[in-house]
Amino acid sequence: MDVKIYAINLNRSRERWDSITRQAAELELDVVRVPGLDGSLVQADDRIDCDDPEFRRKNGRTMLPGEYGCYRSHLQALRTFVDSGEPIGIIAEDDVELTRDLPARVAAAFDAVPTADVIKLFNHRVVGFRLFGTSSLGDSVGRATHGPMGSAACYAVSHKGAIKLLNGLARMEYPWDVALERGWATGANICTVRSNLIMAGRQETTIASRSVYKATKFPWWKRSKTYLHRILETVRRVRYARGS
Repeated sequence: MDVKIYAINLNRSRERWDSITRQAAELELDVVRVPGLDGSLVQADDRIDCDDPEFRRKNGRTMLPGEYGCYRSHLQALRTFVDSGEPIGIIAEDDVELTRDLPARVAAAFDAVPTADVIKLFNHRVVGFRLFGTSSLGDSVGRATHGPMGSAACYAVSHKGAIKLLNGLARMEYPWDVALERGWATGANICTVRSNLIMAGRQETTIASRSVYKATKFPWWKRSKTYLHRILETVRRVRYARGS
């Protein structure tokens, strides 16, 4: 199956686009550019489909401009993929390191778990993995009991799954990487590979540094509702991981 890669790229990140297109040419992969939204160019009052009070309550901090831009960019990538009419696509950020066999491994992973709507191909951590199936190319596909797993740098999605995400995640209440994993809320079957299929995040993030993230956090005594929400989310995640 010819699985295209939809790569999100900001206009100001020309070097990243040059890098990923060089990779694609060398590996004979089909990469489609999706222009990303630069959140720093959007005033807070001009943000659309964004629930800022819920974001603050559920995340215990203020929303970063880069997070808003990232969220909107992933939605645009999903729309571009849906409009193509293709059965399976790969959504990637522009700092990933591609591999020649990535499309074949994605196709094999969906063959192993045909009910999957999304298969994450890269995570920072996978804890308490529950196996649903093993592909013909040896990749284990399932869900993690604990999370968030971190990062939405690269994931594969079916046409039906993309529509579910567009409907279920139209309004922003979390950063994209957290929202993507919440299949219990969107009704999408979100899976992951046990071991990463690509490398990602080696370049400096375009969203924010760790110090900036830290500065957006509310004092601990203002995060009581956030802590309670996270406990409930942990229970929901464990229950979700048990399903198939």
